[in-house]
Parts: sequence; structure tokens; C-alpha cells
Amino acid sequence: MMNITVLPLGPLQANCYVAAEGGICAVIDPGAQGARLVEWLKDNRLTPKAVLLTHGHFDHVGAVEALVREYGVDVYLHKGDTTMTGELAKGLYWNKTYAEGDTVAVGDMTFTVLHTPGHTPGSVCLRSGDTVFAGDTLFAGSCGRTDFPGGSWEQMMASLGRLSKLEENCTVLPGHGGETTIARERAYNPYMKEATKE
Repeated sequence: MMNITVLPLGPLQANCYVAAEGGICAVIDPGAQGARLVEWLKDNRLTPKAVLLTHGHFDHVGAVEALVREYGVDVYLHKGDTTMTGELAKGLYWNKTYAEGDTVAVGDMTFTVLHTPGHTPGSVCLRSGDTVFAGDTLFAGSCGRTDFPGGSWEQMMASLGRLSKLEENCTVLPGHGGETTIARERAYNPYMKEATKE
């Protein structure tokens, strides 16, 4: 059974998720504080086999270098964010790309890529069972900003509309803040409501 730990890291408290099963783990959005993250993994006897990025912004990728140096791990990014440059992409590194519908197997865990642009062109959500790692697409009661380079309000609305069609009992683990569910966001999130109105 997959065990998920959330570690809010860095000055923007981006949620780094460690999804583990049997000593093997995937690290989703290792935002910052690489030395602390590596120490935590060692303390918990976990070996990362993949780093999965929901998008390329600096607050979600800052610890990638430390993980690659320590473990030689593959780092996945959607091809839509591979041209990202500037301060927003500081520290961005990847050596593998994924796209809509791709799956990444990490031990007995499988993550399916849902391309959800809007915050960035290559933003993705990653689904494993009834858990959705939503990056900066969907937050509890809100959604990601679209005023950065490459952002698009129209694409964000389409992505939120798509996520609204997932099963109500799906747990949503966002890039910032606390977890939620699709049912709760359908009922209370004004942005998802706007995205789904007839």
C-alpha cells in the first residue's frame, strides 16, 4: 500500500510529496532544502527511484539537484515546460519527459499523467489510484495563477473542468496548502464552479 508523506519546503512552502512502498519511493515536486530532504529519506530508509515534476517553477524543483547527485535518479517533466527559462525556472533540471496518458512505474506504484495546462504550458496532475497530485493547478478553494509567462486563464478553466469530471472521492494533494477532494472542490471552489457552469 502506498504511503504518502507531505513535506512543505522552502520559503513558499511548496508541498513535496514522498510516495513510498516497501522502501522505494517517488518524490513529487522536491521544492527546496535538498540536504534536509536527502537526510529525511535516509532517516526513513527510503530510496527514490523517480522524481516527478508537476511543472517547472523554481519553488517546486529546488531540491532536484541534491536528489540527482545523491541517488542518480531520473527526473520527469512535461515537454511543455522544457523551454522555460529565467528566474521562475531557476534550478530546473530533467532528463526524461512525459505527456498526457503516459504512466511511470515506481516499484509497485503507477502514476498516470494528466496534462492540465494553465499555470504553465506543461503543468500536469499525476494520478495514482484515487489520489491526484495536483501541483499548482488545483488548490483547496482556489487554483494556480495564470499571470506568469506561459500561463493561460482559458487553459486553466479547461483543466479545472477536466478535473471536475474525476470521481468525487478522489483525494487532491495540491502544490501548496492542505489536501481536499474533488467532491469538495465541485461544491465550494469558485474557480471550478466557473469552469463547469453551463
